[in-house]
Amino acid sequence: TTPEQRAAREAGRSRLVEKGRLGAPDTLPIADRYAELVETIANHQVVVVAGETGSGKSTQLPKICLAAGRGVEGMIGHTQPRRVAARTIAERVAEEVGSKLGEDVGYAVRFTDEVGDGTLVKVMTDGILLAEIQRDRDLRRYDTIIIDEAHERSLNIDFLLGYLAQLLPRRPDLTLIITSATIDTERFARHFARDGVDAPIVEVSGRSYPVEVRYRPYEEDERDQVQAILDAVDELSHEGPGDVLVFLSGEREIHDTADAIRRRRDPNTEVLPLYARLSSHEQHRIFQPHTGRRVVLSTNVAETSLTVPGVRYVVDAGTARISRYSRRLKVQRLPIEPVSQASADQRAGRCGRVAPGICIRLFSGEDFEQRPEFTEPEILRTNHASVILQMTAIGLGDVARFPFVEPPDSRAIRDGYLLLEDLAALEPSSRDDGRRKLTKIG
Repeated sequence: TTPEQRAAREAGRSRLVEKGRLGAPDTLPIADRYAELVETIANHQVVVVAGETGSGKSTQLPKICLAAGRGVEGMIGHTQPRRVAARTIAERVAEEVGSKLGEDVGYAVRFTDEVGDGTLVKVMTDGILLAEIQRDRDLRRYDTIIIDEAHERSLNIDFLLGYLAQLLPRRPDLTLIITSATIDTERFARHFARDGVDAPIVEVSGRSYPVEVRYRPYEEDERDQVQAILDAVDELSHEGPGDVLVFLSGEREIHDTADAIRRRRDPNTEVLPLYARLSSHEQHRIFQPHTGRRVVLSTNVAETSLTVPGVRYVVDAGTARISRYSRRLKVQRLPIEPVSQASADQRAGRCGRVAPGICIRLFSGEDFEQRPEFTEPEILRTNHASVILQMTAIGLGDVARFPFVEPPDSRAIRDGYLLLEDLAALEPSSRDDGRRKLTKIG
């Protein structure tokens, strides 16, 4: 950080404080914990913030960090698992502090970088921050890092949490904030324990209104998934006004369902798809005002990363595409699988934001009870050759000694090294000490 950048950030932060732009809207549950969070962040190097989706964590924490005096010595880096979330959260925070995107608040995703010299808050995908580690080992551009949606436990998130656990003792001036839905938050607090004391956890209550869950399982030989969704939307149309958010497993299912709803030619119903590969213009349509009923058909991108406004009802097909490595076939696959109980509850919570909601699950209550409590972390269901390859490229050291939140199995690591040697992707070595370099193929 140059003296000019520091002065620009100091001036920007002072301006936001004077204008009273750092408060949280009273309608968000996080507003009740505002003062406690400011104090905790000011007094601890690591803070875990736990709360249901929709509590205001993502949009308000950068402002709370600024109120706690962060963002001057370096930027506040705020990571998101998905590009669409990084952009929309940056836009929302910029709007709330009353500045243009790219000034006080910027964002960086692949191929786009809207960050200036005076930028206080930089929202980015976790992959962008990982790539920066290669160029800046101590992350000197930042004085605060917020790892958002840590409960998703993607490979990138686990890499970042492990690396930051190594970095924090070298950077006592760096503050780390980990946000998670109320899923296994004690694990994160233990991982960043200092002198036997776990990192503090601040609980933020999430849902403002009760949600009624209805189970409407269907048999494939009687009606297919599309018909089950149409029936659920019809049932909800008799409950009153409000938009419907439908969770599906992929783009094909979204397009099939959208075509079926449009064929009904209901002039009061607007159908909008929402998935990660959609253009930013199309994704932004969900935030535009409208009349009548809107049905948003989404993948799990709307489960935690994005809050779709105005949703009163949710229809949950109960499935998602989950990346999984087959050791027998030696391929990484994307099978459609039932989501965990935690994911299903996250989805249901999407309709309790503006008023009492109703969630229709297209599976039975018995099916729900038999599902795993949490989604398995990606590190435990991926090909470890790809993990080793990524870690070697970034320079994170030996996989076996890396402080993962949940270390992978030693046999899986050994298999990964053997595969990379067979492919001539790693330079040969007598030791797996993490110092080996990638070959040109690697």
